[in-house]
Amino acid sequence: MATRWHDVVVDSADPAALGRFYAELLGTPITDENSDEVDVALADGQQLVFVPVQDPKVVKNRVHLDLASTSPQDQEAIVTRAVDLGARPADIGQGDVPWVVLADPEGNEFCVLEQRDEYSHTGPVAAVVVDARDPRAQVAFWAGLTGLPVTREHDDFASLTQQAGPSLEFVKVAEPKSVKNRLHLDLAPPADGDLRTEVARLEAWGAVRADVGQVDVPWVVLADPEGNEFCVLTPR
Repeated sequence: MATRWHDVVVDSADPAALGRFYAELLGTPITDENSDEVDVALADGQQLVFVPVQDPKVVKNRVHLDLASTSPQDQEAIVTRAVDLGARPADIGQGDVPWVVLADPEGNEFCVLEQRDEYSHTGPVAAVVVDARDPRAQVAFWAGLTGLPVTREHDDFASLTQQAGPSLEFVKVAEPKSVKNRLHLDLAPPADGDLRTEVARLEAWGAVRADVGQVDVPWVVLADPEGNEFCVLTPR
Protein backbone atom coordinates (compact mmCIF):
# COMPACT_ATOMS: atom_id res chain seq x y z
CA MET A 1 0.00 0.00 0.00
CA ALA A 2 1.33 3.45 -0.93
CA THR A 3 1.65 6.41 1.39
CA ARG A 4 -1.80 7.93 1.58
CA TRP A 5 -3.38 11.31 2.15
CA HIS A 6 -4.45 10.99 5.79
CA ASP A 7 -5.92 14.29 7.10
CA VAL A 8 -6.50 17.97 6.43
CA VAL A 9 -5.07 20.03 9.30
CA VAL A 10 -6.39 23.51 10.13
CA ASP A 11 -4.53 26.01 12.32
CA SER A 12 -7.02 27.45 14.79
CA ALA A 13 -7.18 30.11 17.49
CA ASP A 14 -9.95 28.04 19.12
CA PRO A 15 -9.91 24.44 17.84
CA ALA A 16 -12.94 23.38 19.89
CA ALA A 17 -15.14 26.16 18.56
CA LEU A 18 -13.96 25.86 14.96
CA GLY A 19 -14.30 22.08 15.09
CA ARG A 20 -17.90 22.41 16.26
CA PHE A 21 -18.59 24.90 13.46
CA TYR A 22 -17.43 22.45 10.77
CA ALA A 23 -19.02 19.41 12.39
CA GLU A 24 -22.41 21.15 12.39
CA LEU A 25 -21.90 22.64 8.94
CA LEU A 26 -20.84 19.36 7.33
CA GLY A 27 -23.17 17.16 9.35
CA THR A 28 -20.31 14.88 10.40
CA PRO A 29 -19.25 13.89 13.92
CA ILE A 30 -16.40 15.06 16.10
CA THR A 31 -14.37 11.86 16.48
CA ASP A 32 -11.84 13.06 19.04
CA GLU A 33 -11.31 16.15 21.18
CA ASN A 34 -8.42 16.94 23.50
CA SER A 35 -6.10 19.84 24.33
CA ASP A 36 -3.90 19.14 21.29
CA GLU A 37 -6.51 18.74 18.55
CA VAL A 38 -10.15 18.35 17.57
CA ASP A 39 -10.97 15.83 14.82
CA VAL A 40 -14.03 16.04 12.54
CA ALA A 41 -14.86 13.15 10.21
CA LEU A 42 -14.75 13.69 6.44
CA ALA A 43 -15.06 10.54 4.33
CA ASP A 44 -13.39 7.12 4.06
CA GLY A 45 -11.41 7.59 7.28
CA GLN A 46 -10.06 11.06 6.51
CA GLN A 47 -10.57 13.86 9.00
CA LEU A 48 -10.40 17.60 9.44
CA VAL A 49 -7.97 18.13 12.31
CA PHE A 50 -8.06 21.46 14.16
CA VAL A 51 -4.89 22.33 16.08
CA PRO A 52 -4.09 25.36 18.28
CA VAL A 53 -1.85 28.14 16.97
CA GLN A 54 -1.11 31.63 18.21
CA ASP A 55 -0.37 33.24 14.85
CA PRO A 56 -3.36 35.21 13.48
CA LYS A 57 -4.62 34.91 9.91
CA VAL A 58 -3.18 37.83 7.92
CA VAL A 59 -3.70 37.05 4.21
CA LYS A 60 -6.10 35.08 2.02
CA ASN A 61 -5.51 31.39 2.60
CA ARG A 62 -3.60 29.60 -0.13
CA VAL A 63 -5.47 26.38 0.68
CA HIS A 64 -9.25 26.25 1.12
CA LEU A 65 -12.19 23.85 1.17
CA ASP A 66 -14.91 23.56 -1.47
CA LEU A 67 -18.19 22.14 -0.15
CA ALA A 68 -20.43 19.98 -2.35
CA SER A 69 -24.15 20.50 -2.91
CA THR A 70 -26.73 18.33 -4.64
CA SER A 71 -29.15 20.98 -5.98
CA PRO A 72 -29.74 24.75 -5.98
CA GLN A 73 -31.93 24.29 -2.92
CA ASP A 74 -29.21 22.29 -1.14
CA GLN A 75 -26.58 24.92 -1.98
CA GLU A 76 -28.83 27.63 -0.54
CA ALA A 77 -29.47 25.54 2.58
CA ILE A 78 -25.73 25.00 3.15
CA VAL A 79 -25.04 28.72 2.79
CA THR A 80 -27.86 29.57 5.19
CA ARG A 81 -26.64 27.01 7.73
CA ALA A 82 -23.08 28.34 7.47
CA VAL A 83 -24.18 31.93 8.07
CA ASP A 84 -26.40 30.89 10.97
CA LEU A 85 -23.37 29.13 12.51
CA GLY A 86 -21.19 32.25 12.21
CA ALA A 87 -19.81 32.35 8.66
CA ARG A 88 -19.89 35.55 6.63
CA PRO A 89 -19.71 36.44 2.92
CA ALA A 90 -16.17 36.89 1.59
CA ASP A 91 -14.98 38.83 -1.45
CA ILE A 92 -11.76 37.44 -2.92
CA GLY A 93 -12.36 38.93 -6.35
CA GLN A 94 -14.51 36.04 -7.54
CA GLY A 95 -16.99 38.22 -9.47
CA ASP A 96 -20.16 36.65 -10.90
CA VAL A 97 -19.74 32.91 -10.25
CA PRO A 98 -22.22 30.10 -9.54
CA TRP A 99 -20.58 29.21 -6.23
CA VAL A 100 -20.73 31.16 -2.97
CA VAL A 101 -17.60 32.31 -1.15
CA LEU A 102 -17.78 32.52 2.64
CA ALA A 103 -15.37 32.81 5.54
CA ASP A 104 -15.62 30.72 8.69
CA PRO A 105 -15.60 32.33 12.18
CA GLU A 106 -11.79 32.58 12.11
CA GLY A 107 -11.73 34.09 8.61
CA ASN A 108 -10.76 30.99 6.62
CA GLU A 109 -12.30 31.22 3.16
CA PHE A 110 -14.36 28.34 1.80
CA CYS A 111 -16.71 27.89 -1.16
CA VAL A 112 -20.15 26.31 -1.39
CA LEU A 113 -20.29 24.92 -4.92
CA GLU A 114 -23.28 24.56 -7.18
CA GLN A 115 -24.27 20.95 -7.90
CA ARG A 116 -21.58 19.16 -9.94
CA ASP A 117 -21.73 15.49 -10.90
CA GLU A 118 -17.98 14.98 -10.45
CA TYR A 119 -18.37 15.51 -6.70
CA SER A 120 -21.23 13.07 -6.16
CA HIS A 121 -18.86 10.58 -4.45
CA THR A 122 -16.91 12.94 -2.20
CA GLY A 123 -19.13 13.51 0.79
CA PRO A 124 -19.74 17.03 2.12
CA VAL A 125 -16.29 18.37 1.18
CA ALA A 126 -15.89 18.30 -2.59
CA ALA A 127 -12.26 19.34 -2.76
CA VAL A 128 -9.24 20.74 -1.01
CA VAL A 129 -8.10 23.54 -3.32
CA VAL A 130 -4.54 24.87 -3.45
CA ASP A 131 -3.44 28.09 -5.14
CA ALA A 132 -0.61 27.32 -7.56
CA ARG A 133 1.77 29.18 -9.82
CA ASP A 134 2.01 26.04 -12.01
CA PRO A 135 -0.94 23.64 -11.59
CA ARG A 136 0.49 21.08 -14.02
CA ALA A 137 3.76 20.79 -12.11
CA GLN A 138 1.99 20.72 -8.76
CA VAL A 139 -0.46 17.99 -9.71
CA ALA A 140 2.38 15.84 -11.06
CA PHE A 141 4.32 16.29 -7.82
CA TRP A 142 1.36 15.42 -5.59
CA ALA A 143 0.39 12.45 -7.76
CA GLY A 144 3.87 11.09 -7.11
CA LEU A 145 3.51 11.64 -3.37
CA THR A 146 0.05 10.17 -2.90
CA GLY A 147 -0.37 7.72 -5.78
CA LEU A 148 -3.70 9.37 -6.66
CA PRO A 149 -4.60 9.60 -10.36
CA VAL A 150 -4.56 12.88 -12.26
CA THR A 151 -8.12 13.31 -13.51
CA ARG A 152 -7.96 16.81 -14.98
CA GLU A 153 -4.96 18.79 -16.16
CA HIS A 154 -4.89 22.22 -17.80
CA ASP A 155 -2.64 25.26 -17.57
CA ASP A 156 -5.07 26.94 -15.14
CA PHE A 157 -6.45 23.95 -13.23
CA ALA A 158 -5.49 20.38 -12.35
CA SER A 159 -6.88 17.77 -9.97
CA LEU A 160 -6.34 14.42 -8.28
CA THR A 161 -9.33 12.27 -7.36
CA GLN A 162 -9.89 9.71 -4.62
CA GLN A 163 -12.37 6.85 -4.83
CA ALA A 164 -14.11 8.40 -1.82
CA GLY A 165 -13.48 11.71 -0.12
CA PRO A 166 -12.48 15.12 -1.43
CA SER A 167 -10.43 15.76 -4.54
CA LEU A 168 -7.11 17.60 -4.36
CA GLU A 169 -7.12 20.50 -6.81
CA PHE A 170 -4.66 23.15 -7.95
CA VAL A 171 -5.85 26.48 -9.34
CA LYS A 172 -3.54 28.96 -11.07
CA VAL A 173 -2.87 32.25 -9.30
CA ALA A 174 -0.31 34.98 -9.91
CA GLU A 175 0.59 35.57 -6.28
CA PRO A 176 3.44 33.63 -4.68
CA LYS A 177 3.12 32.03 -1.25
CA SER A 178 4.03 34.55 1.44
CA VAL A 179 3.24 33.00 4.85
CA LYS A 180 2.88 29.57 6.43
CA ASN A 181 -0.34 27.93 5.25
CA ARG A 182 -3.14 27.68 7.81
CA LEU A 183 -4.39 24.49 6.14
CA HIS A 184 -2.07 21.63 5.24
CA LEU A 185 -2.20 17.93 4.44
CA ASP A 186 -0.90 15.04 6.51
CA LEU A 187 0.40 11.96 4.68
CA ALA A 188 0.95 8.58 6.31
CA PRO A 189 2.97 5.53 5.24
CA PRO A 190 1.20 2.17 5.59
CA ALA A 191 1.43 0.27 8.87
CA ASP A 192 4.26 -1.88 7.51
CA GLY A 193 6.12 1.13 6.08
CA ASP A 194 9.07 3.11 7.41
CA LEU A 195 9.00 6.86 8.06
CA ARG A 196 12.67 7.49 7.26
CA THR A 197 12.47 5.53 4.01
CA GLU A 198 9.32 7.35 2.94
CA VAL A 199 10.74 10.80 3.74
CA ALA A 200 13.81 9.95 1.65
CA ARG A 201 11.53 8.95 -1.25
CA LEU A 202 9.59 12.20 -1.01
CA GLU A 203 12.78 14.26 -0.86
CA ALA A 204 14.05 12.48 -3.95
CA TRP A 205 10.76 13.38 -5.63
CA GLY A 206 11.33 17.08 -4.89
CA ALA A 207 10.05 17.74 -1.36
CA VAL A 208 12.25 19.77 0.99
CA ARG A 209 12.48 19.97 4.78
CA ALA A 210 10.44 22.76 6.37
CA ASP A 211 10.76 24.45 9.75
CA VAL A 212 7.40 25.59 11.15
CA GLY A 213 8.61 25.70 14.74
CA GLN A 214 8.18 21.99 15.43
CA VAL A 215 10.32 20.63 18.27
CA ASP A 216 10.97 16.93 18.96
CA VAL A 217 7.90 15.58 17.17
CA PRO A 218 7.44 12.07 15.75
CA TRP A 219 6.45 13.32 12.30
CA VAL A 220 8.47 15.10 9.61
CA VAL A 221 7.52 18.46 8.10
CA LEU A 222 8.22 18.91 4.40
CA ALA A 223 7.22 21.41 1.71
CA ASP A 224 6.30 20.94 -1.94
CA PRO A 225 8.06 22.81 -4.78
CA GLU A 226 5.87 25.90 -4.23
CA GLY A 227 6.50 25.94 -0.49
CA ASN A 228 3.25 24.40 0.74
CA GLU A 229 3.96 22.64 4.02
CA PHE A 230 2.79 19.08 4.68
CA CYS A 231 3.54 16.48 7.34
CA VAL A 232 4.59 12.85 7.00
CA LEU A 233 3.22 10.94 9.97
CA THR A 234 4.48 7.72 11.50
CA PRO A 235 3.27 4.56 9.71
CA ARG A 236 -0.37 3.66 10.36
